[in-house]
Amino acid sequence: MNLKDLFLVLICMLIFMIFILLSVAFFTLLERKVLGYIL
Repeated sequence: MNLKDLFLVLICMLIFMIFILLSVAFFTLLERKVLGYIL
């Protein structure tokens, strides 16, 4: 495993973590809207 492969793996992990954070934030906002609509 050379340096370029390691770099690609790090970039993929970073993108994956950002995607998870965005989806969590989106679901939190969506949940608040739905709860606010129900209550």
